[in-house]
Amino acid sequence: METIAYLAPLFQFDVLWAIALGTLGGLIIGALPGLTATMGVALLIPLTFSMQPVMGLNMLIGIYIGGIYGGCVSSILLRTPGTPASAATVLDGYPMAQKGEAGKALGMATIASTVGGLVAAVVLAAMAPQLAAIALQFGAPEYFALALFGLTIIASLSGDLLKGAISGLLGILIACVGADPISGVLRYTFGISGFASGFAFTPALIGLFALSEVFALMERMAREDATIYPVKGRWPSRQELRESRGALVRGSLIGTLIGIVPGVGSGTASWISYNETRRASPTPEKFGTGYAPGIAATESANNAVCAAALIPLLALGIPGDVVTAVLMGGLMIQGLAPGPIMFQTNPDIIVGIFGGTFLATIFMFIFGMLLIPVFSRVLAVPRHVLAVAIMVFCFIGSFAINLNPVDLYTMVGFGVLGWAMQKFGFSQAALCIAMILGPMMEANLRRGLLQTHDNVLAFVSSPLTLLFLGLTVLSLGWPLIANARARRRAQREPDTETR
Repeated sequence: METIAYLAPLFQFDVLWAIALGTLGGLIIGALPGLTATMGVALLIPLTFSMQPVMGLNMLIGIYIGGIYGGCVSSILLRTPGTPASAATVLDGYPMAQKGEAGKALGMATIASTVGGLVAAVVLAAMAPQLAAIALQFGAPEYFALALFGLTIIASLSGDLLKGAISGLLGILIACVGADPISGVLRYTFGISGFASGFAFTPALIGLFALSEVFALMERMAREDATIYPVKGRWPSRQELRESRGALVRGSLIGTLIGIVPGVGSGTASWISYNETRRASPTPEKFGTGYAPGIAATESANNAVCAAALIPLLALGIPGDVVTAVLMGGLMIQGLAPGPIMFQTNPDIIVGIFGGTFLATIFMFIFGMLLIPVFSRVLAVPRHVLAVAIMVFCFIGSFAINLNPVDLYTMVGFGVLGWAMQKFGFSQAALCIAMILGPMMEANLRRGLLQTHDNVLAFVSSPLTLLFLGLTVLSLGWPLIANARARRRAQREPDTETR
């Protein structure tokens, strides 16, 4: 009965209105390249000062959930990841839009985001304290092993293993620019003070995927090969939903598990989910060609992280990612100290947050499906106008993050690099993954060695590190096994035909 009483305030009109408004605002912020969910939550925290805790905190959670989902809109329509979490959605979302199935792609992304969000919200409500205790077992060796496992995705995403490896190594090298994570010594900055913190990730991402596509679009227009595709429907077909069931379950679980681990984030979750879904699929060759399960895998994972990242925040007082670190500030402004004691002293706030996460996810689904026809009209814009508009958004979005002119140079440089990689068959996705996971792997390797006085055995001594290292070996060996099986199958087929 107490739980029902704690949930009652959520259904007051002003609270529902705040959650709906926050979710819609987050969706719009996420859809605009360069404006992230973190920025949206940080900018709108002052609006919650005078609100009741449940109302204000759930409005911020709505911005978070809507912002992570909104990134898929520009990923699918413009090949411009609205947020780093939606970078993997580009791989299948944009090809679907090019086929004239932008509405279906957005519909699949909305359904997947809703499923992932609801699964993680159930886990949040049922198992927050227990799962947060598992997250506490992650030290530097465990983070290193997780990052190493994530980097093996490169082998699966690249059709040409050599070019994929070159792309990944280039990404790791680029990630080394800036201050050393342990000593603070500057590396590879060539005396340019603007690179002291390394390349800003979001401008680099915008250049790598969005500006490079503008260059490619201009090239196609010069050859008069810029087809405008009609937009059809908004609901995936029954067959696409049937094919995506495994991807939805897998992505939701992977996103939930990774969201619980502090500091990893939704970008990593979406890439790992995409790779594991592709590996488990009977038709892996369809991924990257505009395949609905590819969208289902990435979007269910990155939205599952939203609710899951609240688990260490509420249960332990440890932010699960950057956005929940900002949310922690919102909690403290309300006079609340997140952690185990909060479950005893403020159970009404805890239950209200659990319920608000469900409501924000439902609002995200409603707004997402209603706005698909509006979003899809972007593709009806003439190609030359669209190219100019995307370029303007690229510059505005890259500059708006830090108000730093160096970010514009970063964006343009990565745009040229991405266009060249696309032209010569190198994997932009592999470069992106290496830039995300390379710093995490390096910092935790160095930190772990310092903590253990250069004892390498510490990296193979815990069950979690052994699990991730085993998955790493399996991930690296699986493409070789699959190729060997395909060769044997190809050899058997001529034999059966000759009989």
